[in-house]
Amino acid sequence: MANAERVRVRGVSIHRPFIYGNTATVLTPRERDASTSPDHTHRWTVAVRSAASAPDADVVGGADDLSYFIKRVTFKLHDTYTNPSRNIDKPPFELTETGWGEFEIQIRITFVPESGEKAIAFYHHLKLHPWTLSGEPEIPPLDVAMKMGPVHAWQYDEIVFHDPYQNFLTLLTAHPPTPLPKAKKRPVPYHLAHPGSFEAAKGGTPEFNQEMEKEELVRIEEARKAVVAEQNKWHTMLIEKEKEKERLQKEVDALSL
Repeated sequence: MANAERVRVRGVSIHRPFIYGNTATVLTPRERDASTSPDHTHRWTVAVRSAASAPDADVVGGADDLSYFIKRVTFKLHDTYTNPSRNIDKPPFELTETGWGEFEIQIRITFVPESGEKAIAFYHHLKLHPWTLSGEPEIPPLDVAMKMGPVHAWQYDEIVFHDPYQNFLTLLTAHPPTPLPKAKKRPVPYHLAHPGSFEAAKGGTPEFNQEMEKEELVRIEEARKAVVAEQNKWHTMLIEKEKEKERLQKEVDALSL
């Protein structure tokens, strides 16, 4: 039986939607005065969560416990932080810190041993300051930013498992993801996907929905096609350069005779 469970189910692909990103709030003057790092201006939380949100939840996503297929999430912070590589080994897979600047956070997901899958890594740009209608960086005074409420920066994605082991496939099918709502009920969480939108600044906890999922999948596919086209372009240029090199080498060889 054990050997049968370790057999891959060929031709089968199964995916799990998830979101990653952060929320940030401005520290109050009292919190900054009490902090051991008085230059810090914001408290932020970076997280990996299920895409669906729990009903009436005050957080984005997180309706499902992802620990049935995720063993660990590692957040690699800026080197100025003490112990910048932080391992989170149980849900919720999130990390809360304070700081004053934005930077790239590497997120590494390690799967449960039953999966037989390699860890995956990607990046999230920590966002502390409110989004602007122009899309250009604009840092308002702290008292103004505080009145605007929390800043949200979330990205939808999907982890796809191809030809999974039988026992892992059984595990996944036993935990179907909570469906996303069909339409928008709350402010949008990923503002760059909606240029000119200022909905998140109006208050309320944002939420992903099926319409946004479709839009995001279209953008992912367009990005994939753009990458493939760029690869093909450079591959063609490489072939042309190789041919040119071969032609010039023949000319050099002929001159040396």
